[in-house]
Amino acid sequence: MNASSTPPSTAASGRRFTAAALALAVFAGGLAGAAAIWLLKNDPATAAAPVEETTHNADLPQGVVEIPEAAQNNASLEVVRADTQVLPAVIDVTGVVAPVESRVAHVRPLARGLIEKVSVSLGARVQAGQPLVVYDNIALGELIGEYLSEAASLRQAETDRNVKQKVLERSEALIKLEAIAQQQLEQRRAEFRNAEAAVASQKARVSKVEEQIHRFGLSDTDLANLSPDEEGRTGHRVASHSVLRAPFAGVITKYDVAAGEVVEPERELFTIIDLSTVWIQADVYEKDLGKVRKDVDVAIKADAYPDRAFTGRLTYVSDVIDPTSRTAKVRCVVPNADGALKLDMFVKVVIPTSDRRSAVVVPVSAVQTVDDQRVVFVRQSATRFERRIVQTGTTAGDLVELASGVKAGEMVVGAGSFYLKTALLRERIGDEH
Repeated sequence: MNASSTPPSTAASGRRFTAAALALAVFAGGLAGAAAIWLLKNDPATAAAPVEETTHNADLPQGVVEIPEAAQNNASLEVVRADTQVLPAVIDVTGVVAPVESRVAHVRPLARGLIEKVSVSLGARVQAGQPLVVYDNIALGELIGEYLSEAASLRQAETDRNVKQKVLERSEALIKLEAIAQQQLEQRRAEFRNAEAAVASQKARVSKVEEQIHRFGLSDTDLANLSPDEEGRTGHRVASHSVLRAPFAGVITKYDVAAGEVVEPERELFTIIDLSTVWIQADVYEKDLGKVRKDVDVAIKADAYPDRAFTGRLTYVSDVIDPTSRTAKVRCVVPNADGALKLDMFVKVVIPTSDRRSAVVVPVSAVQTVDDQRVVFVRQSATRFERRIVQTGTTAGDLVELASGVKAGEMVVGAGSFYLKTALLRERIGDEH
């Protein structure tokens, strides 16, 4: 039977069944798809990790940082032009840090004595007048004993003089009454003059001992306290204990004393060096001496402080040439208030000469150190800055010469360059992770 012979009702029923089946299949497929999506989303093993927020510097070339203008303002970034200036030609020499000879104290006891207390240690920083040791000064004790004896003799001589003065006064009264002979009066006058001379002589002996005692640091008040009190007690046993004090502020670089030792005045107990100002001793070749002048500022650089330049003044050029090295000694005076420059430290001394040359200069604040290399940040656009490795030269005030790495006219970051260094290192750490 062909299709045309199929009853209409049967054909309609078949079409309805087919549509329903199709709808059911779509519905079932939708449920399966939804279920699969739900399972994928909620399965810990297959759930997608949260997408990290990427920075705007992710695709920048190496050594380039991007800083929004708002962040630049917050960091107080200053962009300046690398200019060309005429600078003196320089001579680079190696120097050594040394103390100023007039600020080296060799502390010795004033006399033979017994060390009782040591108040400092090797390497300690001391202030002017600070106690170093207390010792029983044997010589001072002997002088104090002599002083007390002479002072007692003086009091006795003064008493004898006063007695003879009263006898003389009575004799002068009696001579008017003719109660005594003239010869007796003259004898009383001679005795009084002898008593006065004895007092003067005894005063001289007391003064002599006093001067010796004053050399040990005792004052007139201290001497007055040595006099016996009403009970006959004196302070001589305390007074003989001397204190050695620091002559000026400095560092103790030598220490040779211990409690209980007997020391002599020839023995050096401490060496104290004032390092607030130091000398830099350097050697200049004979061929360069004609270019070196005294009383010019020099730059001092130390490997221990790559980001810091010290300023000194060349004050001395030796008149003697070393026959072996064909060099002459020069000396620079350098302030060292914070003690950064250590004794015997090697440094580089940049000495300006009378010659002149053109150089590219930028502010000292523009130069940073990254990976032990000196760098500056050159502006590429309003928000992008490129790190440039540079070689620095002479420092003149707040300007530093760039021997390579930057051309005149390029814009570099001055104040605030440390912020860019921090941003560069932070991005590097992020890339490594």
